[in-house]
Amino acid sequence: MKHASLKMLAGAAFALMLASTPALASDNSSSSDQKAAPLYPNATRKEPKLDLTDSKEQKQLNDGIDAAQNNDKDKATQLLQPLVQNSKSKYAQAMALQALARIDATSNNLPAGIDKLKQALDNGVLPNDAYFQIEYELATFYLLNQQYQPAIDTVEKWRTEGKKETPESYALEGEAYYRLQKYPDSITAITKAQSLTDKPDPRWNQLLMLDYNETGQKDKAAALAKQAVAASPTDPTSFHNALSLDIQSQNYTDALKLMEQTRTDGKVPFSENDYVTMAKLYMNDAQSDSNQDPTADSQKAVQVLQDGMGKGIVKSSADNFMLLGDANLIGQNYTDAAAAYQKAAPLASDGEPAYKAGLAYVMANQYSEGKQLLQQAINKGVKHKGKAYMALAQANAGLKDKAAAADAVMQAEKDPETAAQAKKWLKDANIGN
Repeated sequence: MKHASLKMLAGAAFALMLASTPALASDNSSSSDQKAAPLYPNATRKEPKLDLTDSKEQKQLNDGIDAAQNNDKDKATQLLQPLVQNSKSKYAQAMALQALARIDATSNNLPAGIDKLKQALDNGVLPNDAYFQIEYELATFYLLNQQYQPAIDTVEKWRTEGKKETPESYALEGEAYYRLQKYPDSITAITKAQSLTDKPDPRWNQLLMLDYNETGQKDKAAALAKQAVAASPTDPTSFHNALSLDIQSQNYTDALKLMEQTRTDGKVPFSENDYVTMAKLYMNDAQSDSNQDPTADSQKAVQVLQDGMGKGIVKSSADNFMLLGDANLIGQNYTDAAAAYQKAAPLASDGEPAYKAGLAYVMANQYSEGKQLLQQAINKGVKHKGKAYMALAQANAGLKDKAAAADAVMQAEKDPETAAQAKKWLKDANIGN
């Protein structure tokens, strides 16, 4: 049985880039009377002296940074680019480069942004707060640009030299390790991130769940998924992650219980795919060797599909009508199965629905209806022509038309798939060469 894969976090941790990176620094050297406490008081890097003394350049820099913060790209570039090219202050150059790198990031030009951040770090005049802020930002740029090992190396250097640990930095590292398929390292990093805060980002749990799933620890993944559903009962991602894990682990009972609860309480809107998946789960359960009451589960599949169709969520497509027919067929509701297949027939490009409708009528001993549909299916084209002719032979036999039955069987004999079955039928009926 096919199922949806776990929804990937593509971009989830990446979204932390602008969210977790501090705002662009602006020069506050003039506010010495209210100087803020340093963000990296234990850093191993020796802090250089500022070299920005021109008040006009200081205003130009601050105005350019404000423009970048407000995403006014043209104004920011007009103010900051001259500082990068002409200012005698390396500090002004570096801070302008950082702001312009942000403009590059929002313009989907991460490589250019990375180059600018590296230039800003290399000029050697940044105070520690600005230096380490830009270094952390460089790690996030690497992550966004799918340069995962440089992202890890940079954030580890940031922690070592800055003597600072944050949960977000370990989450960034965990995302990079996940992308490198180094799942145990990702688990270690995400677990560390969670240990450093009493309010961990829910996305970290989702990433950890993926790590556990990839390393075969599906019980831990499933437990996290259920925690996520309990914590965020209205979140479609949490619901679908938990559902997918149950299906992957073949915990169909738990999967159905989760879907029934979700469909009943209505906190997460059911999509067409959800209705179809649920019906398939019931059909799968109905066909299980251990099922003592397959009819009940097949009927639940029918009810789920009819509910979705009645609400206009499950479309009136050939595939969905075929699924409805299959669900009825499993429950031996042959007439209802045939009716569903017949609705699919005009929507299909081949004769498969008509074939299944005809077969269902034959199984219901309604041979005349079955014969008509089987002939229609053969004329339109079916995947298993021999099987269609054998079913047509059965319909003709039910109508006491032995000659027509024999003709159909002889057609089935031409198909390698049904040749042996047809030969036996002809032999038993004493018809042959």
